[in-house]
Amino acid sequence: MTTYILFILGFAILIYGAKLLVDGASSIGAKAGLSQLIIGLSIVALGTSLPELVINVFASINGNTGLAIGNVLGSNVMNTLLIIGIAAIIYPIKVNTSVCKRDSWVNLLAILLVGVLANDFIFGNSANSIDTIDGIILLIFFIVLLYMLFSNKGNSNDNIESDIKKYTYSKSTLLIIAGSFGLFFGGRWIVDGALTISRDFGVSESTIGLTLIAVATSLPELVTSVVAALKKNTDIAIGNALGSNVFNIFLVLGTSAVINPIAFDSNLNIEIGILLVSSLFLMLVIRIGGAARTITRFEGILLSVSYIAFLFWSLFL
Repeated sequence: MTTYILFILGFAILIYGAKLLVDGASSIGAKAGLSQLIIGLSIVALGTSLPELVINVFASINGNTGLAIGNVLGSNVMNTLLIIGIAAIIYPIKVNTSVCKRDSWVNLLAILLVGVLANDFIFGNSANSIDTIDGIILLIFFIVLLYMLFSNKGNSNDNIESDIKKYTYSKSTLLIIAGSFGLFFGGRWIVDGALTISRDFGVSESTIGLTLIAVATSLPELVTSVVAALKKNTDIAIGNALGSNVFNIFLVLGTSAVINPIAFDSNLNIEIGILLVSSLFLMLVIRIGGAARTITRFEGILLSVSYIAFLFWSLFL
């Protein structure tokens, strides 16, 4: 019973810990003279992927690679279908040129890349895995992505900044320390709880990662996108979701594979296929939909219903 309580408590501590760390690091960055745009492109953007990163690091260190790959794929499916869908239902998402040309294409590239790297049979190998070399390749793409973001920092449409509170250096440092402790203990309790649930209910680690953990760790992205949609800042809504997808694959999955090679179950190609089809669908409606570069409420409903169907299928079929 204690493990289950800590599992639930772990999510709250993990997410709040990520917030504290981002607040502290953003404050130090602002006081050091970094622009809000640079902070938004680096510290804040990374902050939304910290829960997935911490959980995957613990899972990889423990050798629970099924949990690691399930968490990334499940989070990305939720971002693409449910989060963008709900945001579009709240207010139709009109996508600007930068997001349309860059983020959607980079997201598609990330999906195709992980699909190729994971399916080693393409290269004549008998066992599928995302090994250390694959992880390094993903991290190289992450570095290239950061370079792309910073090289285009002059484009105001990419500015996903928000008001950054400035604290004293001592308070900022305490926030970072407290946030780090929250990430450590929250991540550890979540992984321990997920393994217990997997054993008690006879559910695979990858299924737990695809559903329960993916939903919980995607809450920061969900909140950010919903708030953005309510404020009619639709570029932030879709940019947040697609950006998180790319960070999850390049940074989170890449780091996980470097720590411990990930055995890839070929059944997970279904999730990669879902990500591929849904991403192509988004690109299609953005370009030739009834409203130019707009994801409508109807399309948002379609995306959200698709996620509910995916969740039902993952748990019960």
